[in-house]
Amino acid sequence: MRWMRAAGRALLVGAVVLAGYAGFGANAGASLAAEGRGPLTLVTAGDLTDYLSPLLDDWNDGHPDERVSLVELPDSADETRAQMISELRSGRDRFDVLNIDVAWTSEFAAAGWISPLERDRFPLDAFLRPVVDTATFDGRLYAVPYVTNAGLLYYRKDILEREGEQPPRTWAELVRQARTIAPKYGLDGYAGQFLPYEGLTVNVTEAVQSAGGSILRDDGARVTVDSDAARTGLRFLADGVREGWISREALGYKEEESRRAFQDGRLLFLRNWPYVYADAGASGSKVAGRFGAVPLPGPDGPGTSVLGGSNLAVSSHARHPASAADLISYLTSERVQRQVLTEGSLPPVRAALYEDPELIRAYPYLPTLRQSLLSAVPRPKSPRYDQVSLAVQAVAQDVMAQRQTAEQAAARLARELGPLSRKD
Repeated sequence: MRWMRAAGRALLVGAVVLAGYAGFGANAGASLAAEGRGPLTLVTAGDLTDYLSPLLDDWNDGHPDERVSLVELPDSADETRAQMISELRSGRDRFDVLNIDVAWTSEFAAAGWISPLERDRFPLDAFLRPVVDTATFDGRLYAVPYVTNAGLLYYRKDILEREGEQPPRTWAELVRQARTIAPKYGLDGYAGQFLPYEGLTVNVTEAVQSAGGSILRDDGARVTVDSDAARTGLRFLADGVREGWISREALGYKEEESRRAFQDGRLLFLRNWPYVYADAGASGSKVAGRFGAVPLPGPDGPGTSVLGGSNLAVSSHARHPASAADLISYLTSERVQRQVLTEGSLPPVRAALYEDPELIRAYPYLPTLRQSLLSAVPRPKSPRYDQVSLAVQAVAQDVMAQRQTAEQAAARLARELGPLSRKD
């Protein structure tokens, strides 16, 4: 998810300055506050592309009594989450609108840190269908999708064409090409994000789901990982390391390490997010003009990606919830969502933008990304998602390091997730 990857800002310095209070008349302020309206603070991970500030400037020009201030938190997803939770637990009203990772929605909702929203307030039917599911918990809407993401399989088009091959649609085709073609060109076969962190959880979840399995069901109430499908997904990754078409070096890759390996011409195949397309095609890239992207493969055909991205939520301590809802509507409008793509290089949530001929000419991967998004699913939903993810990472690390079999790992993960499942 690029909004997390691109968060390269330093730690927040100094106090939050709430723009808009100066010159805000007392009577007007009392009136707006009575209606849940007034100045806002939007908190997010850092915005390296600097696309967000101009969008908020446009809002502030049109809403002088409801001006929004932007607070950017650290570049680490864990630190961003920790700082948000610290403020929300304190009961302070420092933040009004939160830009949260899609995987945090269930946790924040279950803890009562964000407020439920009225579905009719937002044009959810205009969004890509699967992304709305990331914003719900227990059947209620707790956030609104803002940016989405799905994994893609990047491949060396020039090499496959030289070999008379098409990009793989199944795991068997991927394995065959990674094992037989990559060594002929001095390349590693396949890499994803295999260091024990959130990226490993994503890669494991995708493998399990592509095989037809799941890790949790019913918003975290039921553990489902001890299944033939889950074992198949875990075995796919473990076999890759054992057979050598996943290099041991890849066990230390996060998004950027794996991108650089592909961009430097060291990989035949890479699983990563859409942001790689622009970076790998830029001037100076060793694979510019020589690669393509397709949906992730699965056992018998196209696989299933995890949905990435972020959602916009209203803090349960928001000072001006009506203004907060209006800001979310503005940021998810079609005009702004177009700018999210063109200025921020982030995948929008509006479905129509993926079929816009002008945008497709500028971003030729959009049809492939749309296909991946429409078949993607959220990560396991759980009020204790952080603990679920840590358990998945620990077990997957042992499987890929050949310390446990897929069968042992699935049973172990089921045991470890049992106490974390919801007991309503």
